Amino acid sequence: MKIILCIVVVVMLSGCATAPPKNLDDICSIFEEKPDWYQEAKDSYRKWKIPIPVMMAIVYQESRFKSDARPPRTKLLGFIPWTRPSTSYGYGQVLEETWDVYIRNTGNRGADRDNFGDVMDFIGWYCDRSHRKCSISRRDPYNLYLAYHEGQNGFIGRTYRAKGWLMQVARKVKERALLYSAQLARCRGKLDKEKRKRFLGIF
Repeated sequence: MKIILCIVVVVMLSGCATAPPKNLDDICSIFEEKPDWYQEAKDSYRKWKIPIPVMMAIVYQESRFKSDARPPRTKLLGFIPWTRPSTSYGYGQVLEETWDVYIRNTGNRGADRDNFGDVMDFIGWYCDRSHRKCSISRRDPYNLYLAYHEGQNGFIGRTYRAKGWLMQVARKVKERALLYSAQLARCRGKLDKEKRKRFLGIF
């Protein structure tokens, strides 16, 4: 009985740890609620030079910050839950095969698609590849998202031009990145100060 109770407690705690932030429209609120995320986002920025608001806007669009997000199942005969359309999973809705390429290229073995820090590193890595291969500015959320969705080869082939809905989504990613950027400019100093306090063990 004690073992079962322990398992239940662990599961409940895990669920709380991966719950999405309460206010997805305010990047300051997100990082205040989840300070570890701010450090992980900064680590990715230092490594790949993709602005934090751009990476966060992509995560918002892909999963609404749900660690276990998946595409909805297709329906057999119109009502029976069936297979999923792809292997997309996690904060970044990353395909299994793309994740494998990331691990091989970075050596980040043990990385998981439902780990926020790992996904931040993946998005930074992927957008850096788009910057290098497709000549997209690291500060261009619109085109970085198109390449994220279509792949670098798809972006070069302009496959998105036949997908008006996708270009509309990319515009929303751009708008959110601009919103997050303005918000982060106001609270970055406070976030850094709180991080230093935690590092020094003040609280």
